[in-house]
Amino acid sequence: MGDWYKADLAYIHDIGYGDFADQAAVEILVCFQAHQIELGLVVDLGCGSGIWADHLVQAGYQVLGIDISEAMIELARNRVPTAEFRMESLFTASLPTCQAVTALGEGLNYLFDAEHNSSRLGSIFQRIFDALESGGLFLFDLVEPGQVEQGQVSQGFREGDDWMVLVEKQEDLEKMILTRRIITFRQEGRLYRRDEEIHRQQLYNAEEIAEQLSQIGFQVQISNAYGEYELAIARKAITARKP
Repeated sequence: MGDWYKADLAYIHDIGYGDFADQAAVEILVCFQAHQIELGLVVDLGCGSGIWADHLVQAGYQVLGIDISEAMIELARNRVPTAEFRMESLFTASLPTCQAVTALGEGLNYLFDAEHNSSRLGSIFQRIFDALESGGLFLFDLVEPGQVEQGQVSQGFREGDDWMVLVEKQEDLEKMILTRRIITFRQEGRLYRRDEEIHRQQLYNAEEIAEQLSQIGFQVQISNAYGEYELAIARKAITARKP
């Protein structure tokens, strides 16, 4: 469905950045228990390589994972064969009745899908509200402006035993767009294969998103963390409960 999170970047993201899903999962499960969500179906939007889905299945939940990346879906199916995974856009996917919906890792910010624009958020929020059982939860994190100073470009890298990733970021505050240029190197035999992806994210203000959710009928809380796990700069976690 697009040239995003192809095989090499999906592999690198899974092995090199999976700590986010692992650490957030522990705290979100505590949140589920606090809201008496102890079983049933959880819909995981932008499920990635299935790390969070694996935590859910081990805790006794049913899982439907949705992601636009074919490579990510393949990793998820291999990791959690007992869960259901579908390759499609989270902005157009039909949602079954469920106890919780999650979108971890900035899934609602990504502009991978031609259907994604700020005016469509209200539509997906309404579909999530309608799909949730009474007392159900919608948990997600999003990116706000502030990762990079206006007019500046940030650069960084990370490496593992058989891979390296270089990331260049810049923000356009007029259009509220964050652009990431991602260059990957993955070892194959004695050589390294190079690939490149451009990811664009629509930046949002968490307070404005919370207001949209409230108008639909959710009870909303904004935080800088999932429980005890603090998010990185310019990220917010939102917990929305259907009364």
